Amino acid sequence: MKTIKVEDAVGQTLCHDITQIIKGVTKDALFRRGHVIREEDLPVLQSLGKNHIYVWEENENMLHENDAAEVLRALCQSENMHATAPKEGKIDLVADMDGLLIVDVERLRGVNSLGEMIIATRPSGFPVKKGDKLCGTRIIPLLIDKKKMELARWTAGDRPLIRLLPIKPKKYGLVVTGREVSQRLINDDFTPVIQKKLEEYGCTMIARDVVSDNHEDITAAINKMLDSGAGMVICTGGMSVDPDDKTPLAIRNAAETVVGYGAPVLPGAMFMLAYTADFKPICGLPGCVMYSDRTIFDLALPRLLADLPVTAEWLAGLGNGGLCLHCPECHFPNCSFGKSG
Repeated sequence: MKTIKVEDAVGQTLCHDITQIIKGVTKDALFRRGHVIREEDLPVLQSLGKNHIYVWEENENMLHENDAAEVLRALCQSENMHATAPKEGKIDLVADMDGLLIVDVERLRGVNSLGEMIIATRPSGFPVKKGDKLCGTRIIPLLIDKKKMELARWTAGDRPLIRLLPIKPKKYGLVVTGREVSQRLINDDFTPVIQKKLEEYGCTMIARDVVSDNHEDITAAINKMLDSGAGMVICTGGMSVDPDDKTPLAIRNAAETVVGYGAPVLPGAMFMLAYTADFKPICGLPGCVMYSDRTIFDLALPRLLADLPVTAEWLAGLGNGGLCLHCPECHFPNCSFGKSG
């Protein structure tokens, strides 16, 4: 690029978008890259505070901001998303369907650590809707060395930084535990809460059973639901450390692998997750899921429905951001809950 005075720019070609900002009215490119400057453009450019502008000089070792943003776009994009046209040096990726956004945070950090380039994404691990913006890519200068963009490619590796996984509605079984419920000493307030949460994702309850605190009865109910075609079983109640709470033992006896009992999330510390041999999840939900707007279950459920393995490592990482603030008006997921830095 070379710098010239605006009054000397008639007939020259702009090498970048020039943005007009009017607070509360517009923020958009008034002149686009490739525009040939006319006499009548001069006062407009000056009104934007442009006393000098850049015009293009060919350099085979450098990439223009739009072309560099295209490189970053290619590092990110995978199935189920599309890219916007370059604008003001930026390219966005947009969801083509409802799904679960997964970002490779470590590789993303590696690219952003190179300097002079940025990829900004929505938080990983949260559901998005069709049409939602997933990320934006751009470089900081107007031009960047091609070798640096090659380094970005090497840093990112050969897999996209971003994935959008389909959320698959499941048939599920619900095991309500507790002598006080089975003997109708109290109402079952858990079932409608679970049904509402699962209906948001199109899931269908195919079986429900109310059993006592006997661990053998709970295990039998779980196995019966799995044999009947449930893709997931949810157990409510009996998840604390009281001597009468036998649900964790029952889940262990029905499962092949126990991922964890206890998670660094409040509310939701007594959450339990296990898998059968054929990778069907069995969840033990603590009482907080019944009365708190958002809990550990809201963080884990989208992953379970996307068939993305929930691991002990992932659960442990929830501690940073795992404290719900119980705001008077819940804005989840547009808050800090479940978002690690």
